[in-house]
Amino acid sequence: MVDASLYAAFLVAAFALCVTPGPDMMFIVAVGGRGGPVVGVMAAAGVASAMLVHTVAATLGLSALFESLPVLYYVLRWLGAAYLLYLAVKAFRDRSVPGDEPGATAGGLGGASLRRAFWQGAVTNLLNPKVILFNVAFLPQFVDPSRGHVSGQLLLLGCTLVVMGFLWDGAVGLAAGRLARMLRRSRRVARGLNIFTGTVFAGLAVRLAVAPK
Repeated sequence: MVDASLYAAFLVAAFALCVTPGPDMMFIVAVGGRGGPVVGVMAAAGVASAMLVHTVAATLGLSALFESLPVLYYVLRWLGAAYLLYLAVKAFRDRSVPGDEPGATAGGLGGASLRRAFWQGAVTNLLNPKVILFNVAFLPQFVDPSRGHVSGQLLLLGCTLVVMGFLWDGAVGLAAGRLARMLRRSRRVARGLNIFTGTVFAGLAVRLAVAPK
């Protein structure tokens, strides 16, 4: 269904995109550094799930609405920035360390932390309109209309990108969490990690709010 040479070129381009540091990767590093390796992986899973939603939207043509109705782009953009600022404030005000919450395991992880990391990753990515426009601009470049099944080709390319992104981002979140776990020996260090996380979230919010379309 997909041209082999186009798919090979897509794999190279997708890999380059995945390993290039961007907002999603910074978000995952911050979450993993604050919550631990498993939390970092769950944040990556949330981002990947949102990317899958974007892929389906692009396949169905829904993403094109953002090109025909610019107001939707700006509404989503400001919602995303507001959500990131909300997460930044929560991180700055947080005085706890992993393992304090009820239901935390011996490894310092509670189910609530894992669910929260997943949904934060998903919502942050879903509220980033640049991801939507990226899918509209990037994926069709590797589609061969002469082969037919254009929607199927888009879906295959998008799912490939989702899997590659999750594998890389999951590894990054895991590494960030393990490094933070080694550094975290006191509440003072944990507090410093919370401040770092809040700073990253605030920076991402400003970047999303002021960056040109």
